[in-house]
Amino acid sequence: MSCDEDFDTDDRPASYPPSSASVAHLANRVQEATTTDETAAALTELTAPHDGVLTAIEEVLTATADFYDGLGGPSDPHIARRLRHLADEVLRSIRTDLSDARNQLADRHAPHPGRSTCAQEVPANERERSAVCACPPPPRALPAPPPPVAVALRR
Repeated sequence: MSCDEDFDTDDRPASYPPSSASVAHLANRVQEATTTDETAAALTELTAPHDGVLTAIEEVLTATADFYDGLGGPSDPHIARRLRHLADEVLRSIRTDLSDARNQLADRHAPHPGRSTCAQEVPANERERSAVCACPPPPRALPAPPPPVAVALRR
């Protein structure tokens, strides 16, 4: 296909990131947070009662349950009830626990003892900022041991 040279570029039309990208961004913010306030702010976006991520998920679950109610198939009422249970009980429990954690973090106003903000300072003998960061690396957490295996009594 030929066109005027002024319009012949490798540029592509703008595309919008998937909505999951905003949730992934929240996870990234929590991973990079150095204070309780930063983590609380990210959790606020998840748990906000009117426009939080969990509220939107609840709306999707409820709308899907309503959709199933109108289908008329034999398993549809069961699926609709299950979706409502997820919205009303499971998601509410998640929201409550995250809100409690968010409130506790917001009340602390403290830095995380194992994380520090990178000041982007480079030792004088380094020529490139990307070569070395003077900030100490965060401490590595040891993985939690697996829970003990329950042993059933033999008969």
